[in-house]
Amino acid sequence: MRPLKLVPDNTNIPFLKWRNVAMGLSLLLIIGSIVLCFVKGFNLGIDFVGGQQTRVTFSQPVDVETLRQRVEALGYGEATIQRSGDTTEYSVRTPLPEGGEEAANKAASAIRTTIQQAYPGAQVAGAQSVSGKVSEELFRNGAISLTLAMLAIALYIWFRFEWQFGVGALFALFHDVALTLGFFALTQLEFDLNIVAAILTIIGYSLNDTIVVYDRIRENMRKYRKMEMGELLDLSINETLSRTVVTSLSIGIVLAVLLLLGPDVIFGFTAAMLLGIVIGTFSSVYVSAAILLWLRLKPDSFLPKEATGPKGAERTDSVDFKDMP
Repeated sequence: MRPLKLVPDNTNIPFLKWRNVAMGLSLLLIIGSIVLCFVKGFNLGIDFVGGQQTRVTFSQPVDVETLRQRVEALGYGEATIQRSGDTTEYSVRTPLPEGGEEAANKAASAIRTTIQQAYPGAQVAGAQSVSGKVSEELFRNGAISLTLAMLAIALYIWFRFEWQFGVGALFALFHDVALTLGFFALTQLEFDLNIVAAILTIIGYSLNDTIVVYDRIRENMRKYRKMEMGELLDLSINETLSRTVVTSLSIGIVLAVLLLLGPDVIFGFTAAMLLGIVIGTFSSVYVSAAILLWLRLKPDSFLPKEATGPKGAERTDSVDFKDMP
């Protein structure tokens, strides 16, 4: 029985024919995502804003404004009500009361009692408390971790390949992160530490896919030194297309199942991962490869140094042709 092939052998799809359209779309999405982040902001979870959060599942639809008024009547400050998952599950966030753990437990107990008395059948999953100082540290450390991860990756690729590859990889990672952040600003899904973990995972996945394509580009540059760069890039992408499609599709199926059937507590993480797989696959094909043309990468970038004379003239007698087809 012959194995199933999702991508036929010897594909010859002219991906870079549409590079200007793809890059223009990417730039528009990046700009739109940045604008959304500044205009709408994020629905920051308790990890980043501090306070106390109580998750409640109601047995019937509730009026959010009425629920907010009843919680605020307890005197613990302004309440933020956020629906999560289906239409009957909500998170109730209030400022953390002064007095330490004892005061926090008392406030959680009062909120639970009030909700259960006003809404018979409501199930309170529990309360979580994070101090303001801890939340500030978490937000700062999360932002630093994302920035350092992207810079370290760009430096690695710079030394591993050429500077054009480092710039291309860094732009592709910025593209993936910006679009993911824009998605959370648009949908107002809760943005917590789970989402930071998802973005770091997206960076790792996108980088892995990009390096596979870059490594094939470098190999082909050594083999086909007289081939036009656009044609060489298309060849490299097509040669790695089967691996890219199979990997992305297998991970995407698992994430889609988790998104539909998984618990609500990982809904945001799963949504970020699924979006990141789609964006990362797109960027490894159109963004990271296409940008090499604009950075004027040339087919002779990997010629051995001894292949050129003192004035830069090519010396064909010293070139190693063992990798030539």
